[in-house]
Amino acid sequence: MAVTPNTGRAKNVILFLGDGMGISTAVAGRIYQGQQRGVDGESNALSFEKLPWTALSKTYSHDTQVTDSAAGITAITTGVKTRNKVIGLTGEAKPESCASEASTSVATIAEMAKAHGLSAGAVTNTRITHATPAGAYAHTAYRDWEGDGDMPAEALSGGCKDIARQLVEAPAGLRLDVALGGGRSRFLPEGKGGKRADGRDLTAEWTKAKGAAYVATADQLKAVDPARTGPVLGLFAGEHLPYEVERQMLGQGVPTLAEMATKAVDVLSQNPKGYFLLVEGGKIDMGSHLNNAKRTLTETAAFSDAVQAVLDKVDLKDTLVIVTADHSHGLVISGYAARNAPILGLAGNEGEPVVAGDGKAYTVLSFATGPGGVEGNNLRADPAHEDLDEVDYHQQAVANLPSAAHAGEDVGVYADGPGAYLVRGVVEESYIFQVMRHAFGFDAAK
Repeated sequence: MAVTPNTGRAKNVILFLGDGMGISTAVAGRIYQGQQRGVDGESNALSFEKLPWTALSKTYSHDTQVTDSAAGITAITTGVKTRNKVIGLTGEAKPESCASEASTSVATIAEMAKAHGLSAGAVTNTRITHATPAGAYAHTAYRDWEGDGDMPAEALSGGCKDIARQLVEAPAGLRLDVALGGGRSRFLPEGKGGKRADGRDLTAEWTKAKGAAYVATADQLKAVDPARTGPVLGLFAGEHLPYEVERQMLGQGVPTLAEMATKAVDVLSQNPKGYFLLVEGGKIDMGSHLNNAKRTLTETAAFSDAVQAVLDKVDLKDTLVIVTADHSHGLVISGYAARNAPILGLAGNEGEPVVAGDGKAYTVLSFATGPGGVEGNNLRADPAHEDLDEVDYHQQAVANLPSAAHAGEDVGVYADGPGAYLVRGVVEESYIFQVMRHAFGFDAAK
């Protein structure tokens, strides 16, 4: 079916980032979501897979074949490919070098939106100071400098600011209007349960701005009146928010990604000029680093739910929505399980497990690297004798690593709204920034 391109200007731009959500993860998430809902998983579709404009994004960084999240989000939010570990700086900056921050800063699409009188926000289920959300507002030579307690003395004496300080101390004309996620520890001093070494309470400093609010629970977030509230900082955990599979035990009082994203839209929509919003499903990546497909896939489904919740609120006539990933992961979907067989189960043939050369079965999902790999001279375990649906089960990997490595293949880009017609073909990751900038109508020189 032909789709008519929307060539108008975008009043709003919403960027959804499924961290580590490569093509294989999206496909496995699609099947898992369908099976959990009791429908045919293979023919199911995640919410963003229904968007009409699609492309593939090349995710290499300035210095590596396989990017990390810092360089990946920098490419997407600034249009500049930089080095791994670096956020909001050009490729001239050197990782962990405070001195290299000088003269290498590059404006983000959120900062450009603010400079043009629009509002801007970032939402994540990781720490709000983690690499991807920081890509909306921070400029740092090292992604792990989230709080001053994470920084070496040399960086502190050199005048470099931790990421939490950058969020709170940004000039009023550039500061985010909404910042929701975890990471409370980087904003509070040790005496208040945080990790700040300077003794400052950045949450208190945030609320000094006119009408500003700080919230720490789902109920407090729900109670925020968008029409009467200024900048909103929501920190719902000391570190990352809990996985969805842990919500019943650990998620009391913690909003879902969908709840945070829709509240952000409500707040940002108060600006008649429009807004930019970044929404990250960051725990997709974290599940894959563990070789824990159940966590990866439940997070992918929750991310899809957040996309749908926002699509139900916005008008695509004036709102550009882009959904993509910063990089892929080494998740592999192997044959030949029967149609509708559990995606978390064993590969099989007409109901019988496929037996590998070592006489053992193997799972449909596996990883190239990570903690699921065989250690030392140990032989591969037989998954036919393990509980594959157990929450903490680690899919097997080829090479054992403490944390699975990212993968370097292209990732999907899905879009609708003004300017979405530019999302087509195989593009550079940095091209996504250009699509957003063009949709807003921002001058390339500013």
